[in-house]
Amino acid sequence: MRTLSHSLCGLLVLFAAMFAGCGGSPDPGGGKGGATLYLSAIPDEKITEQQAKFGKLADYLAQTLGIEVAFLFSRDYADSVAKFRNGEVHLVWFGGLSGVQARLAVPGARAIAQGVEDPNYRSYFIANKSTGLEPSETFPAAIQKFSFTFGSPGSTSGRLMPASFIMENNGGTNPEKWFLKPPGFQFSGGHVATALAVADGIYDVGAVNYKTYDELVANNPRIAENTVRIWTTPSYADYNFTIHPEVETIFGDGFIAKVQQALIDAPAGSDALRAINRSSIIAAKNEDFESIEKTAIQLKLLDLH
Repeated sequence: MRTLSHSLCGLLVLFAAMFAGCGGSPDPGGGKGGATLYLSAIPDEKITEQQAKFGKLADYLAQTLGIEVAFLFSRDYADSVAKFRNGEVHLVWFGGLSGVQARLAVPGARAIAQGVEDPNYRSYFIANKSTGLEPSETFPAAIQKFSFTFGSPGSTSGRLMPASFIMENNGGTNPEKWFLKPPGFQFSGGHVATALAVADGIYDVGAVNYKTYDELVANNPRIAENTVRIWTTPSYADYNFTIHPEVETIFGDGFIAKVQQALIDAPAGSDALRAINRSSIIAAKNEDFESIEKTAIQLKLLDLH
């Protein structure tokens, strides 16, 4: 009897675990009634700050759209693309390159919004002051002999476009071969990590996006006192909100247009805009990022198979 009793108890525990597991993870396809819109973002700054910042944007969208909205953090650029491809998240604040990667992976995915600054984004090349490098209007070819770090391998403003401009100004040689020492990467911490690596002398020179660096110089004495901006790249299109086509099935026809309008209507100075460090939001479309795609293909940073 004891053996039978133990067996029955084991079966009950097993069934309980099975039923509990059915609702244990986000369900992007949960239907129109009570469904949740899942929001994410590339971690181009500190991951620890993502929830606090983007939670405010999720709250704004929830109130404006009248649905549940939840933020899911992504540990790196590739993770944000994978989550989107797998349907775990529906709306993501991508960089130019990661947005292209996500839309290629999900037919029907659309870039719908961007910051007003994003069609004319820029990168800075910054140097540790001990190098003696000074600001220049022209490409600073002298950086070739110094140690150099890009940001994340998947970053538009921290890797893709800086690499493109380096090649444009050195006769077409890949940075891996052009620099006297192979360049490094910042695999976590985003542009903040790049700026700190240069400020601390781990690398002599690095590439960062201009908005993050300007904010760091204004608020971080360690970076302001130990680094100097030596070159500003030409402008290019960058960040964008990309939305998964499945939302029209989950939330109904016309939902993508509603999300786009809600983002564009985000009030000036609001927490929703502070989440992405932008003054306002404008419409975007996939075609806006065709030059990013072409550059990524040239640098062999896109898997087209």
